[in-house]
Amino acid sequence: MRRSRHLLAGLALTAGLLAGAAPHVTAAPAPAEPAATSASYTWKNARIDGGGFVPGIVFNRSEKNLAYARTDIGGAYRWNQAASSWTPLLDHIGWDDWGHTGVVGLATDSVDPDRVYAAVGTYTNDWDPGNGAVLRSADRGATWQRADLPFKLGGNMPGRGMGERLAIDPHKNSVLYLGTPSGNGLWRSTDSGATWSKVTSFTNPGGYQQDPTDTSGYNSDEQGIVWVTFDESTGTAGRATSTIYVGVGDKQNAVYRSTDAGATWTRLPGQPTGYLAHKGVLDAENGYLYLAYSDTAGPYDGGKGQVWRYATATGTWTDISPVAEADTYHGFSGLTVDRQRPGTVMVSAYSSWYPDTQLFRSTDSGGTWTRAWDYSSYPNRANRYTMDVSSSPWLTWGGNPAPPEQTPKLGWMTEALEIDPFDSNRMMYGTGATIYGTTELTRWDTGTNFTIRPMVQGLEETAVLDLASPPSGAPLISALGDIGGFRHTDLTKVPPMMFTGPNFTSTTSVDFAETKPAAVVRAGHLDGGPRVAFSTDNGASWTGGQEPAGVTGGGTVAAGADGTRFVWSPEGTGVHTGTGGAWTASTGIPAGATVESDRVDPLTFYGVAAGTFYASTDGGRTFTARATGLPAKGNIRFKAVPGKKGDIWLAGGATDATYGLWHSTDGGATFTRVTGVEQADTIGFGKAAPGATYPALYTSAKIGGVRGIFRSTDAGASWVRINDDAHQWGWTGGAITGDPRVYGRVYVSTNGRGVIYGDTAETGGDNGGGTEPPTGACKVAYKVTNQWQGGFQADITLTNTSTTAWTGWKLGWDYPAGQRVGQMWNATPAQSGTAVTAQNVGWNGSVAAGASASFGFTGTWTGTNPAPAAFTLGGAACSVA
Repeated sequence: MRRSRHLLAGLALTAGLLAGAAPHVTAAPAPAEPAATSASYTWKNARIDGGGFVPGIVFNRSEKNLAYARTDIGGAYRWNQAASSWTPLLDHIGWDDWGHTGVVGLATDSVDPDRVYAAVGTYTNDWDPGNGAVLRSADRGATWQRADLPFKLGGNMPGRGMGERLAIDPHKNSVLYLGTPSGNGLWRSTDSGATWSKVTSFTNPGGYQQDPTDTSGYNSDEQGIVWVTFDESTGTAGRATSTIYVGVGDKQNAVYRSTDAGATWTRLPGQPTGYLAHKGVLDAENGYLYLAYSDTAGPYDGGKGQVWRYATATGTWTDISPVAEADTYHGFSGLTVDRQRPGTVMVSAYSSWYPDTQLFRSTDSGGTWTRAWDYSSYPNRANRYTMDVSSSPWLTWGGNPAPPEQTPKLGWMTEALEIDPFDSNRMMYGTGATIYGTTELTRWDTGTNFTIRPMVQGLEETAVLDLASPPSGAPLISALGDIGGFRHTDLTKVPPMMFTGPNFTSTTSVDFAETKPAAVVRAGHLDGGPRVAFSTDNGASWTGGQEPAGVTGGGTVAAGADGTRFVWSPEGTGVHTGTGGAWTASTGIPAGATVESDRVDPLTFYGVAAGTFYASTDGGRTFTARATGLPAKGNIRFKAVPGKKGDIWLAGGATDATYGLWHSTDGGATFTRVTGVEQADTIGFGKAAPGATYPALYTSAKIGGVRGIFRSTDAGASWVRINDDAHQWGWTGGAITGDPRVYGRVYVSTNGRGVIYGDTAETGGDNGGGTEPPTGACKVAYKVTNQWQGGFQADITLTNTSTTAWTGWKLGWDYPAGQRVGQMWNATPAQSGTAVTAQNVGWNGSVAAGASASFGFTGTWTGTNPAPAAFTLGGAACSVA
C-alpha cells in the first residue's frame, strides 16, 4: 500500500481539460465531418486486478450475493457471484464528465434490489470543473439516469473513506439522504433520486478542515455530512423511518438524530467529543449504534481514535475501544456488524501503516475484543490468518521486510469493512491497493487459522501515465500511478510483479529502443532513490540509474532507436543525455520539455516545450529549435513513426488555446495541422491494415463534434470512431498505442480504470480470419448464468463439430420474447429486431475441429426470458446442447 493516492486527475489533468487555443495552422483545418463509428470492437482490461483505493463496499440487505464497491477515481462495480468478479458500472461516463468517475457514496435498495444509486464527483476544488451528481439505476447499474447537483462532490478528497454518505430509507425507498461537503449540508430526495433539495432544518454543515492553510482547496475543504444511518426498528413498510442518525464533520458535534422522519434534528446528547465519527453502524436487533472515531478525516492519516456504543433505547454511551486511547497510534474507521449473529462487531485501525493494519473482532457487542494478529514475542507476530495472494502476487511489492512488518500486508487505508449480511463466514475489506476477503471468518472465534485472499478480479483501478507496445517481447509495458507499472506477457493474466529494482511510487514515462526492444527505460517518482531505471531484457528486470543533480521527479525519458543512448527530461532540472551511466546536460532545449526519440536514427531525439519543437542529431547533446506555433498549453503528446525517419505526429492543446493534431515528415522542421481533428490528446501507432504500408494511427480526440477513441488506416486522411457511448472511461488523455503485431489492437490509458485494450473483428474487412464464415456443423450450449428483474447475463459455447478448422465465425439466433443484447465480451454483437448475431473477435476466430469458442453478454428482458429455440452458423442450423 502506498502512503499517497495518485492525484492525476488534479493539476496535470485539469490543465489538459480546461486549457485550449486559437488554432496554429500551416494548413487551415477544414470543417470537421462526423467520423463513422465502428461497432466491431471488443473492450477489456489488461488484467492487473485492483491497484487503487476502495473506500466503500455495500451489501444489499434483502438479496443474497448482491454487493457493490466504490472507488475514489475509478467508478463503481457490482459483484458477480457466479464469476467471483466485479463488473464495472460507470464506463459510459465520457470526457466532459470525467469527474463522475469518482464515487463518494453508494446505496443499494433493499426494498427493490434492482435499484442502486451513486453519488459522483471527484474534487470539490477547481481541479474538477464540473459539479457532482447522483446517478440512479433501476437495473443494477446496467443503465443510469442522472440528477445534477448545484455543487461539487469529492470522491478523491480527504475523508472519502468515511460514510456511507448516501442512504435509502429502508421502509420508504423513494426517500434518500445525501451528506455533502463544502458547507452544503444535508440533502434529501423524495422521488427515488430524481430531484434533490436541502434539508433546511439540519443546520450543522460540518466545518472540519484537514488543513485550513491549504490554498489549493484540497485539504482545506470542509468535510461536511459524512454518513447517514436509519434505525429500521422505528418504521413500517411504506412509511418513512422515524429515527435517523447523521454523522457530521465536527469534532464537538459529530452525531445528530431525528425522531420524526427528518423533520427536526438534535445533537445526540452525551456523545464523546474531540474526534470525527468516520462510521455509524446500527445493530437494530440489540439496539446499539456503533461509532468508529479518528482524530483526522483520513484516509492516510489518523494518530488517535476510539470506538463507542450508543444504546438507542436508554441513551447510554459506552467506550468500547479495543485499544486504550493512550496506546493508539491510529484512528478507527472500518466498522461492520454480523447481521446473522447480533452482537458480533468488527472495526479496523485504518491508518496503521507500520507494521500493519489491525482488525478487531468482538462477539459480545464490544465488551471484549480479539485482534487479527498479536505479538508472540516482539518483533515476531502470531497471525490468526494466512494471506494467499497467488492470484495477485504483486501485492507483496517484491518486499522482504524485517519483523514485525510482513509482506503482503494485511492492509492499509482499511476504511471499507463489511461482513456479508447473509453469510457470517464472508467478509470483504478495501485497502489502498485491492479488496481482500475471506469465506472462513468464523474460524476466528474458534482460534482456527483462516485464509484471506484478494477478492478483486474485474475491479481495475490504476491511473495510467504512459504505455509502450514493443515489436517483440512483451506486448504491453505500462507506466502507472501509485504502483509503478507492469510488463504484460499475457493480457488476460495478472503479472507476477510490478516493476522493482527500483520500485517507483509512480512511473511517469516508459520507452523502448525501436530496433532493439530488449532495451527499455523508465522514469518516475521515488523518495530517496534513483528516479530512472534501465532494462536489457524487455522490462523483465531492472537496474536503477544515476541521477544528475537537482532531480525531484520522473518527467519524460526516451530511448534511442538502437538502445545505446537515452535522453531524460526529469523534474527539477534540465534535459540530459547519457548512455545509461552518467548524464550530460543537453543544450538548446528548456527544462521541462517533453522528449521522444526518432524510431530509425539512433542519434536523433526530439522535444517540445511552450509551443516550440526541438531536435537533436547528436544523441541529445545539443538541440535546435525548429517549428513554432504548436500548442503551448494543456496535455502535449508526440511520437515518431516506427520505420520512417523524421515522421512525427503531435497531439495536444487546450480549449482556450491551440488544440488539435499535427504531422511532420521532415523531422519537425514544419508541421501541418490535420484537417477535421478539432481536439486531440494522444497519438499512437499500430500494425498497418491489410494492404496498407503506413501504420494504423490511434488517438483520443474530438472529431466531428464527438469525443472518442479514433483510428485511421490511411495516414490521417480519414478517421473512424472505434469506441461507443457505453465504453468511454472518463478521461483518456494520458497515452495510447496500437500493437505493432496485431492489426486493430489498441491500448488506451484511463485515469482510474486501468489499461483498456480493444480488439476488432474487422481484419481486412473479413470475419477476423481472412475467409468466409463456416456454415453449420456446430453445436451450441446456451446458459443464463444470472438473472434479475429486467436483466440477465448469459454464456454461449460454440463447438466446431466439423472435420475442418474455422478461421472465423458468426452465430445467429432470434429472441422472439423481445430480449435485447447489451454488453458482449469475446464476440461482437449486432441486433435488428429479434435477430441477433455474434461474430468472433480477432483473437478467437480460429477454432479447430472439435474445439470450442465461448463468449458472454448481458441483456434486458420484459415479461419472460426464454432461451433461443435455434442457432445458425452461416445460415445453417446448429445442434443445441
